[in-house]
Amino acid sequence: MKRIEAIVHSEKIPELNEKLKEIGLKGCTITDGKGRGKGPKAVVQSGRGTGKYTSEFSARANLSTVVDDSEVDKVVKTILDATSTGSPGDGKIFISTVAEAIDIGTQKRGNEALH
Repeated sequence: MKRIEAIVHSEKIPELNEKLKEIGLKGCTITDGKGRGKGPKAVVQSGRGTGKYTSEFSARANLSTVVDDSEVDKVVKTILDATSTGSPGDGKIFISTVAEAIDIGTQKRGNEALH
């Protein structure tokens, strides 16, 4: 089993969610947050356009899911297709190994806990 975590622009989440449902991804967790990278910071106009504010952080969403090893490439390709513009700052994907999964309600373990 692998945990896939993708940090992407928040506005990409609706399209990404639909694409993941289309490939049969059973579930995921999405959290909103703020992040900063090494790229240029966004400049925001104030209410009446008289001043500018340089934002330290950008709005980001963190998508997290655990899938069977055989599903990793399909999920990663879907994330890339739905979120990549080819520009730096599009986000990051992290993949890590999950030693065990347990469904609290059914008490199923391993891959059975994912379904």
